[in-house]
Amino acid sequence: MDRPGFTVSLVAGGVAGVSVDLILFPLDTIKTRLQSPQGFKKAGGFRGIYAGIPSAAIGSFPNAAAFFITYEYVKWFLHADSSSYLMPLKHMLAASSGEVVACLIRVPSEVVKQRAQVSASSRTFQIFSNILYQEGIQGLYRGYRSTVLREIPFSLVQFPLWESLKALWSWKLGHVVDSWQSAVCGAFAGGFAAAVTTPLDVAKTRIMLAKIICRCLPSNVSHQSGRFHLSWCL
Repeated sequence: MDRPGFTVSLVAGGVAGVSVDLILFPLDTIKTRLQSPQGFKKAGGFRGIYAGIPSAAIGSFPNAAAFFITYEYVKWFLHADSSSYLMPLKHMLAASSGEVVACLIRVPSEVVKQRAQVSASSRTFQIFSNILYQEGIQGLYRGYRSTVLREIPFSLVQFPLWESLKALWSWKLGHVVDSWQSAVCGAFAGGFAAAVTTPLDVAKTRIMLAKIICRCLPSNVSHQSGRFHLSWCL
């Protein structure tokens, strides 16, 4: 197997990540607000659905590039034969490695983005500054472990399924699938993986939003309710 091109993986992965994140950003905002303990309306409803987009725009390229570079290089390093029954395992290991590396970039961007999404009146830079001032660098990595625990199962489902669907379609056609056919396979694999890992995604979102939820608690909140929300701040 040929050594993968560093520049190709960097540029293709980065451009793909930026395109997807920016095009689907309104849906991501709605998803975050639906998952927020505040509830959809209190988190902003349909107002300001582009809140937090600067964080996504800045973090998307390096995040996606880091993932695909790692993914392609781990696949190359393992260099299993394409007909081997170990091929799905190879894709799982490559995807998991890519997620662990990418999360080092993704989590700080995600924390700032999600807090901006449920606090549409605050600017992204203001939220970033507040996190650094109140929580330090570790505040930017709030939810790192939960993110990794969500992203790895997601990739374990998505990428082997994507590769398998492309291989099956290529076999039926008698040639390598076109770009749009690969995209269809990716859409199906990604949708299925997202459905399976939604509970983990909800947990990740609420951990990242913990500090904001605590600050938003009314002073007359019941003792029992307060104890519930406090648990998310720990």
